[in-house]
Amino acid sequence: MHISAKADYATRALLELAREPARPLTCEAIASSQQIPFRFLKSVVSELRKGGLVRSQRGCEGGYWLGRPAEEITLLDISHVVDGELLTLRGESLAALDYPGAATALPDVWRRIEAEAAALLDGVTVASLLSAEADDRLRKGAA
Repeated sequence: MHISAKADYATRALLELAREPARPLTCEAIASSQQIPFRFLKSVVSELRKGGLVRSQRGCEGGYWLGRPAEEITLLDISHVVDGELLTLRGESLAALDYPGAATALPDVWRRIEAEAAALLDGVTVASLLSAEADDRLRKGAA
């Protein structure tokens, strides 16, 4: 399975927005704090906005906010918005994949991998990642 740069950058941007939910953040601020190329991030945030995961406001008081609560945004949601299908084979969906002869069972393996990856990604929210970060900081501070 390949994790795209778009999915990684999108997730990191959403984590930054979730960390500061009371105020909007600019793409410049997100790019700087996460060390993401600004031009690439701008197009990723545009896709997130179209997908309803972020909302925006223009102007000097503007920027980006989460489009939904962090508890309702999963890694699967992010992946679908920026990448479309979770797994593909030569750019095609696995749903209709069918092989003859000795390879008859192989498409079921690919679909099972996709289903298990989807279940894992659907169980991880932006909020849970922030909670894990906070827990990690507390453990390191207590040591």
